Amino acid sequence: MYPRITVNTKKIRHNTGIVVKLCSRQGVSVAGVVKATCGMPEVAKAMLAGGATMLGDSRLENLEKLAPFQVPRLLLRLPMPSRAAEVVQHAEVSLNTETKTVKALGKAALKQKKSHGVILMLELGDLREGLPLDQLSRAVREVMSTGGIRLLGLGTNLTCYGGVLPDPDNLGVLTAAASRVQSEFGIMLDLISGGNSSSVHLLEKGLLPEGINHLRLGESILLGRETAYGETLEGAYGDTFALLAEVIEAREKPSLPQGKRGWDAFGKKPVFQDRGLRKKVILAVGRQDVHPENLTPLEPGVSVLGAGSDHLLLDVTEAKAQYQVGDTAAFRPNYAGLLQLMTSPYVHKELIK
Repeated sequence: MYPRITVNTKKIRHNTGIVVKLCSRQGVSVAGVVKATCGMPEVAKAMLAGGATMLGDSRLENLEKLAPFQVPRLLLRLPMPSRAAEVVQHAEVSLNTETKTVKALGKAALKQKKSHGVILMLELGDLREGLPLDQLSRAVREVMSTGGIRLLGLGTNLTCYGGVLPDPDNLGVLTAAASRVQSEFGIMLDLISGGNSSSVHLLEKGLLPEGINHLRLGESILLGRETAYGETLEGAYGDTFALLAEVIEAREKPSLPQGKRGWDAFGKKPVFQDRGLRKKVILAVGRQDVHPENLTPLEPGVSVLGAGSDHLLLDVTEAKAQYQVGDTAAFRPNYAGLLQLMTSPYVHKELIK
């Protein structure tokens, strides 16, 4: 059935092994992040087979699907206090900045006769979630005094909002903060979580600060590339996923719209170049499934023109293939496209083992 996205779990397992080997050389454990695949259990299984020791996702609904795996589940999005009981039920560990939320988690953990692990997140410049350094000691004290809660460590997140790259300086602030907390409170922190796939380039160059012992990795495993500079990891597969969509119209048409023009269906005024008559095809997939800018055609000579809610328009004039109604076109999604396609209930998922 189409549209369809193929998921190659064998290649995901291979990529996980490459990343885990790279991390283990510097004493770093890997949380395999499955959120871009909506917590698909088969992908989680491949990551664990490749050496990941923890599974991470931002949605409780996805973490619930991972219950059969006997490894810690990490909630990546800051917990909602209103869903504290579900957080404790479906995640063994969560990232936190608000002590009010931690207290709600502690109350839920005691009620469920569990102990919930907390990683306190520090703000290191990217301006998403994170505690200011001058509030860290007070937060640690409150977390440690909360029943049902274990302070597992400290962490940070970079590149996701402000585009700030991890480097020895800002990650050095994290390790220094961890040392200070351990000294001040006389404790040992199990996890110093140094970010996501944008930190992998530091591993490759031997620049990850000593003391970082945990990374939360999604794209570097799923698409085989680090995300600071977009470089493919040596030996990794970048073709783990592919979108296949069916042609529902194939005709020659002008390259310029005809008539008085206003806004398109999404409130924009598109710009067109007059290239004369072109061979164009329409595919049965659209913005309700994936944004067109997140797709790269696999056939040389094919270019993406745009998309409506349900139609993807291609120019195939320069392609060798003579696309006809009923044929399929293939694309490689980027990480954002993968997230959208896997979330869409209208895109069928096919496992390749």
